[in-house]
Amino acid sequence: MRRLAPSLSYDLTTLRGDVFGGVTSAVVGLPVALAFGVASGLGALAGLYGAIAVGFFSAVFGGTRGQISGPTGPMAVVMAVVVTAHADNLGKAFTIVVMAGLFQVLLGAIRIGRFVAFTPYSVISGFMSGVGVIIILMQTLPFLGAPVATGGPSGAVGKWPEALADVNFGALAIAAVTLAVAVAWPGRLRKFLPRCWRRSSRGRCWGFCG
Repeated sequence: MRRLAPSLSYDLTTLRGDVFGGVTSAVVGLPVALAFGVASGLGALAGLYGAIAVGFFSAVFGGTRGQISGPTGPMAVVMAVVVTAHADNLGKAFTIVVMAGLFQVLLGAIRIGRFVAFTPYSVISGFMSGVGVIIILMQTLPFLGAPVATGGPSGAVGKWPEALADVNFGALAIAAVTLAVAVAWPGRLRKFLPRCWRRSSRGRCWGFCG
């Protein structure tokens, strides 16, 4: 039994690593959580609460110290579909999400997840590419400063004429600068300041100044 028990030793070195890891996770995860909350249709506050809950439960019940948990694009797309289909009854949407989580726990308990390794790369690549396209289409309206439209990607595309006719240039400037930093950040500077930190801080500063 002693061999199976986890080591509970904790020192200042471990504390320092946890502090810097927590700060890094907050800087990177905060804008992602807010964005995925908006993309899901539940709002930025729901994304923030979801990130806090995921971080807490993964830390308490996680199987390894190196485990990384947080909001993901595929789940944001799934939530957007659920919320759109059950917008008149959020209690039903919440029930669907809880049931999906219970199924995931069950699949993990019976170790079905190991069969994901047999999934062809083309299937995973196509799935993730499709999710990326959906997220891009859904975020075109916030990029222009317009509110998120209901109806998923098709609803967002349908609102393009209205968004282009009434562009919020402040929001467009923040989004354009953030996108440029994310894409064109020089590789030699990443070891001093990762581009995720750079674009997050740049977006926040512009947002506060605006």
